[in-house]
Amino acid sequence: MQVQLNGEGREIPNGWTVSDLLADLRIESRYCAVELNRKVMPREQHASCSLKSGDEIEVVTLVGGG
Repeated sequence: MQVQLNGEGREIPNGWTVSDLLADLRIESRYCAVELNRKVMPREQHASCSLKSGDEIEVVTLVGGG
């Protein structure tokens, strides 16, 4: 199915959750913020939230530096 990830189209398997997407991106949920269809999603809901075709997902990661 097709979703929008950070403004770009992306094909993902049916039945994926936000956690599945983050795992595929190799991003730990504790180091990012996720917005689904313009609403911030609490980390506790990542594993239970199934993505649907047409969803708009924004993933923002933390970057450290010195």
